[in-house]
Amino acid sequence: MAPSSVSKSFKVSAVNPVRAKKRVTKVLDISILVPVMNEAGNIRPLIDEICTAMAGRQFEIIYVDDASDDATAEELLAILGDVPQLRVFRHTKRAGQSAAIRSGLLQANGTLIGVLDGDGQNVPKDFSALEAAVTDASKNGVMVMAAGIRQRRNDSPMRLLASRGAKWIRTSLLGDTHPDSGCGIKILPRDLFMQLPFFNHMHRFMPSLVCRHGGIVIGVPVAHRPRIVGASKYRILDRLLVGVSDVIGVIWLLRRGPAQGYVTEVMVPKTGHRSIAKKVGKDASKRLSKRVSKGLKDVAQ
Repeated sequence: MAPSSVSKSFKVSAVNPVRAKKRVTKVLDISILVPVMNEAGNIRPLIDEICTAMAGRQFEIIYVDDASDDATAEELLAILGDVPQLRVFRHTKRAGQSAAIRSGLLQANGTLIGVLDGDGQNVPKDFSALEAAVTDASKNGVMVMAAGIRQRRNDSPMRLLASRGAKWIRTSLLGDTHPDSGCGIKILPRDLFMQLPFFNHMHRFMPSLVCRHGGIVIGVPVAHRPRIVGASKYRILDRLLVGVSDVIGVIWLLRRGPAQGYVTEVMVPKTGHRSIAKKVGKDASKRLSKRVSKGLKDVAQ
């Protein structure tokens, strides 16, 4: 059985056509991806927090509006000229959170990719601890994703119960031991993110996907707070029905994927390369000297 269905085709448009033509190509420290759908009222406060958390860094903020039908688009357009680091893209057809994250990833210029939900429940200042975990663990060439572990969840009892059930299923069937795979805030290298398979709802299974690819997942305690404005779009029954298909698809994917581990390039040692080149150079020089000497003797005769 194939993995969960890939999102149907959809178009991604830049809110500012001029920016779409003059895409930034400078490599940045980090790109913050924020997928949103009907998050009017949460836009400006969260962007301000991200800018504060990233002060002094080379960064960009990429918002992807998943075809919102409230005032989200208008709020993003209003702030676009005030924040030079902000880039805004919009799906012309609703495609889901994973597709919005993927659209932002394809436009990102950061060496690292940070992701957080657009409802304001994740706290941007937690990015510093997540990045430190990735940087420290990556020193040995290991592929790493740092994912948040919410310490005090501000969700309804029913949603907390549903999350516990989902966690049990992921642990039992997928071997996902990360304690909070549903947490929206995380950081990982762009190169690693680009190599992960894309399908609907893949953002819920990123710890399993990273491990499948030979990477490791580090859990970092993060804050969790009530939404700034609005209500959650999370529907327990809908998620349960879709989740069954998702889990079956991911099981198929994990079993079909090769466990190749890390890939490293084999290089000629610099000292060995130089000594070989030096020896070859000396031998060639000796042969040339002999030929010149022989030629002079022949001329003299």
